[in-house]
Amino acid sequence: MPKMESTVASAPNPEIDLVLGAAHPDPFGFLGMHCEKSGLVIRVFNPRAQQVYLKPDSAEDPGLELELVHPDGFFEGRISDRAEKFPYQLKWVDKSGNEHGPERDVFDFGPVLGDQDLHFLGEGSDRELWKKLGGNPATMNGVDGFSFAVWAPNARRVSIVGDFNNWDGRIHPMRKRLEGGIWEIFLPGIEAGAHYKFEIVGEDGSLFKKSDPLAFFSQHGTSTASITCRLDTYNWQDEEWMNHRADADLYHGPVSIYEVHLGSWKRRVEEGNRFLSYLEFADELVDYVVDMGFTHIELMPVSEFPFDGSWGYQVCGYFAPTSRFGTPDEFRAFVDRCHRKGIGVLVDWVPAHFPKDPHGLARFDGTALYEHADPKKGEHMDWGTLIFNYGRNEVRNFLIANALYWLEEFHIDGLRVDAVASMLYLDYSREHGQWIPNQFGGRENLEAIDFVKELNSTCYERHPGIMMIAEESTAFPGVSRPIDTGGLGFGFKWNMGWMNDFLEFMSKDPIHRQHHHNEATFSMIYAYHENYMLVLSHDEVVHGKGSLIGKMPGDEWQQRANLRFFLAWMYSHPGKKLLFQGAEIAQGKEWDHGESLDWHLLENPAHAGIQTLVRDLNRLYADETALNELDHDPAGFEWIDHLDSENSLFSFVRKGRGASDLTLVVVNATPVPRQEHRVGLTAPGVYRQIFNSDAEVYGGSNIGTGGSPVSSEPIGWNSREHSIQIQLPPLATVFYRLES
Repeated sequence: MPKMESTVASAPNPEIDLVLGAAHPDPFGFLGMHCEKSGLVIRVFNPRAQQVYLKPDSAEDPGLELELVHPDGFFEGRISDRAEKFPYQLKWVDKSGNEHGPERDVFDFGPVLGDQDLHFLGEGSDRELWKKLGGNPATMNGVDGFSFAVWAPNARRVSIVGDFNNWDGRIHPMRKRLEGGIWEIFLPGIEAGAHYKFEIVGEDGSLFKKSDPLAFFSQHGTSTASITCRLDTYNWQDEEWMNHRADADLYHGPVSIYEVHLGSWKRRVEEGNRFLSYLEFADELVDYVVDMGFTHIELMPVSEFPFDGSWGYQVCGYFAPTSRFGTPDEFRAFVDRCHRKGIGVLVDWVPAHFPKDPHGLARFDGTALYEHADPKKGEHMDWGTLIFNYGRNEVRNFLIANALYWLEEFHIDGLRVDAVASMLYLDYSREHGQWIPNQFGGRENLEAIDFVKELNSTCYERHPGIMMIAEESTAFPGVSRPIDTGGLGFGFKWNMGWMNDFLEFMSKDPIHRQHHHNEATFSMIYAYHENYMLVLSHDEVVHGKGSLIGKMPGDEWQQRANLRFFLAWMYSHPGKKLLFQGAEIAQGKEWDHGESLDWHLLENPAHAGIQTLVRDLNRLYADETALNELDHDPAGFEWIDHLDSENSLFSFVRKGRGASDLTLVVVNATPVPRQEHRVGLTAPGVYRQIFNSDAEVYGGSNIGTGGSPVSSEPIGWNSREHSIQIQLPPLATVFYRLES
């Protein structure tokens, strides 16, 4: 049996005091087992223990009791007849007499990250950052546990604290890797479900706790601990979808997106107004979207956020699906079922700014680390948030790796990048003197522009077939154009101009629309400058803007008629489509993130009719190639008449690639029916009505529905040689297909 010797020294050991004060500069060089001239020394700090035993791995060895050399819980032992370290475990008895262990000593394990890891982390090129930093399941020396690593280059000390060490930062100080400002530790025996944070001593000596920036799972709300989680436990079943995703031609096919806020789409009112879970959404929401004919679901941010009122746009946990609705694997199950039902999943992603919550990224190591130090560059005045420092390698890598994380680990089909305009301009929402020009004296944020290009090129290269979508509200050129032609490299851009102009036009009383005719035609002047997506988003039904149907003029019948013909007009206009939840049931009140949609409205046939209209429009849009095939090609659109402002009438054709692939669209923006309305044609033939927003099934007056196909006549009209005569309903949009 190894010989244990007394360790009581004649003079105090100052290194013990440093350990007790959580200030030792090299805890791994002092704690644990070490070889010295006189043999082996074992040092253990455990403030909860009254006795500690060292037990070698050999089963026949009974173990040795370490000596308490400081009353605050510092134990030490020396073995004089052993010169080489050996595997061991620790058993201990707490002050209530309860036994714990055996367990492996944290300080018996070497570094977690290799030199190459640190090199790639430093240069900002580790595209799988989440596998290096954060908390990851690991096996070291044959022992299972979790490794933890965090970037905090200016911290004096970082400790891992959690429910496994009584949240005491003295027990598990982390090893600093000077090469990259990374702190790391391996905790043996830790399993999924442990709560933890990083306790940090800042450069100025301040002490604070931070959630893990790369945690895969977290608490939300006032409780903000990170939670250990495994990413290798889910069995995906969407192979067919993923194998064919890269082959999908999204630019020449239907894309109709249902924008959803999970916290308010539907709630269990009878159960305390609780949220649905990811698994419940996998049934109810997915089945609803399939029935309604949408091609994609777009989720407002699901990355963990503390404040419900931010709707997810103030993120603190970029790598954690919010635990409001379940676990990461349950979120995977939701995405999986979407794919198996033929529905793509997009998520809103927020790389423009982050909140100042004390547990988040703000002044993470006591200094401006993820953000700029100068508030003229680092603070967003409108939102009270901080702006990422895109010029820093580690920050760019954090964000790009996060984008890839959602695409790879959760099979997300695309990211709608939020607030791109605020990223592109240094003077965004700033007055003179409140911003710093770039190196050339301009207002463009060159570092952010380079970041966006790197983001898009990386995501598209690694995941062909995804969608990178910009929410960008200015006239910045080439947002959705290839990088090699001077663009930013997004696949699509939200058409905010169309949304603003059309809603302004629709809000006018029909008698006044003749004076605003250009607001409904202006979008075609720039419709092909970008790969546009037409959006009626959540931004238009909050902050006192009212509901979508509430923007429509007239009595209740006219409001619904206006909404019907407006939605139909949207589906016939060039560009992909997005509709926010509630618009399809004509919800009358403004969206409230804390309440469920008013699903009871569907008991009213008028509201059910508008839902049916949206369902039919989605199917028509998908089936009629003329409506989707050339959304981004000028050859897919031709005005018939866009000048009849006096009568607020509009007519145009949508075209597909085939010569006879043609849909005629006529819009009547007034409540005056036109019994014998003649329309010029780009091609003679037989035309069949395939949609009428005034149909009775939608709640309309049923004027001009049904009937036989209409043959063209050699009567010149609208500067065309042929024309047809139709019955045009009031406040209506009608579609006619060229049959032959």
